[in-house]
Amino acid sequence: MNVHKLLLFVLILGVFSCDKTKEKKDITAISKNFKTENSFEFGVWITANNDRVDKDYAKEFEKYKSAGIDEVLINTGTDPELLKRITPIATEQGLKVHAWIMAMNRPGDTIALQHPEWYAVSREGKSCFDTRPYVGYYQWLCPTREESRNHVLGLVEGLAKVDGIESVHLDYIRFSDIFLPIGLLPKYDLVQDKELPEFDFCYCDVCVSEFEKIHHKNPRNIKNPDIDMEWKQFRLNAVRNVVNDAYEIVHKHNKNLTAAVFPYPEMADHMVRQRWDKWTINAVYPMIYHGFYNEEVNWIGFATKQGVEDVKDKGIGINTGIYMPDFKSVDEFKQAIILAKENGAKGITFFDGPAISEEYLKAIKETKESLK
Repeated sequence: MNVHKLLLFVLILGVFSCDKTKEKKDITAISKNFKTENSFEFGVWITANNDRVDKDYAKEFEKYKSAGIDEVLINTGTDPELLKRITPIATEQGLKVHAWIMAMNRPGDTIALQHPEWYAVSREGKSCFDTRPYVGYYQWLCPTREESRNHVLGLVEGLAKVDGIESVHLDYIRFSDIFLPIGLLPKYDLVQDKELPEFDFCYCDVCVSEFEKIHHKNPRNIKNPDIDMEWKQFRLNAVRNVVNDAYEIVHKHNKNLTAAVFPYPEMADHMVRQRWDKWTINAVYPMIYHGFYNEEVNWIGFATKQGVEDVKDKGIGINTGIYMPDFKSVDEFKQAIILAKENGAKGITFFDGPAISEEYLKAIKETKESLK
């Protein structure tokens, strides 16, 4: 009888292991199909609105395509109808389309604003509903509370249902900045040499209760919450869980999941509670905005390589994101593209499309030709 039980256990374990292996292979296969091994693609982030007519979009997309751009990541304000309207215009020009969504930061979200309890709460006890950290458009929702996370996931699914898109592209999939990029501190007249209570989230009743269930302590009473690893990990996991649920949703509709993230995982962990190397996702677009960090152009290569190494063998593609105003010359700009490619990125994406002058569009085309 004991032998029979042992054999049954081994059989069940084998089936479970096979299922997990198959799941991992499926994720890797999808990611490899998403960005082929030898491709290096160029993209732009853009924002759309209903006021513009179709021919204006057609002209813009034609401009990008003729310069060598391969894909557009479009913010429609989570409006699936606008996305349905302009996606065919882009794909007719041979551009891939990604549905760019502001995820946990939802400024002006008319549904969320009807539910003040959905918003993240700082260590000071102030809610993003009416006290916004840093800037007026920072209105962060709690990623732990079921109602707020389901609201975001519902918006993700609405975009995933749109025919013709490559992925739903998550932005602001994190907590508010605990630490700003060093180059931005003078703008806000801030010194951030430790975690400040007004920028430390989320201490809402749901986060506190869920944490207490697991660890039997109240984070509001922790003397040094910035060094409490369980509390830190709880929040990293909250963001990860939203991403992993979004992955399941978009793949149900045969789409991929991508995200704009901070430069590399260790840095993202420190600055915004975002450990993207632990996510189930097809590709990430690290925003390696060197000017924000008072770094030189070669830092783009360093940060790209760090991210590539962190997700090695995980089936996650890396597309380096760069910020157009940071560049002082076309030569610097071309160098950034080469650095991204040489350090393992599958592509490079520019923020944002309208900021690219004719001179820089020409540089994109020339650099792309040189990489063939």
